[in-house]
Amino acid sequence: MGDLRRLRPISRAFGIDRGQSIARFYIERHLERHRSDVAGAVLEIGDDRYTRMFGAGRVTRSDVLNVVDGAPGTTIVADLTRADHLPSEQYDCVICTQTLQMIYETRAAVASLHRLLRPSGVLLVTSSGISPIGRREGVDDWGEYWFASAQAVSKLLGERFSPANVQVETYGNVLTAIAYLHGLAAEELDSAELAHVDPDYEVIVGARAARSAPA
Repeated sequence: MGDLRRLRPISRAFGIDRGQSIARFYIERHLERHRSDVAGAVLEIGDDRYTRMFGAGRVTRSDVLNVVDGAPGTTIVADLTRADHLPSEQYDCVICTQTLQMIYETRAAVASLHRLLRPSGVLLVTSSGISPIGRREGVDDWGEYWFASAQAVSKLLGERFSPANVQVETYGNVLTAIAYLHGLAAEELDSAELAHVDPDYEVIVGARAARSAPA
């Protein structure tokens, strides 16, 4: 087993101390596939990194939502599980990467995301399938509650969006799962290894969910 015969990972920093995180590689691959959806009024959770990366020239309004105040670039402070005070049908696209697993009441959060979208608006989501736990001890009170399979994400989103409007994709294989758990970076694998998809090893689950247009 070589360097893998060890009780501690090679890195506990998700690979970002060695290059690009394998998870981030897959997140960006998912968003690249749906680049055309990042347009008009866009809300992103956490920061506007992907709004800028994938929406250049097509975004007319950009907002950033955080649950705590003080994060750079934040325009909205709200808890997605208790967001009734936010106006409905404001956005053409919502980008929600690596967030749902941090929220215990995921159904309430998905309901808010759905309500914030305009008719025909699109929610772009990613969540961890196979991953180390992301701990932020001493920083905030976030936890990490759910590592969801593609089947779970499809069912969760299909409860609020029409199931016909939910598209779920998986990223990863046994090699990239092992590499990610050990904290290796994407640059330490080749393109064919990263591109191979084995549906039994879901490192990242990505979804596109569109709100139904009015009849």
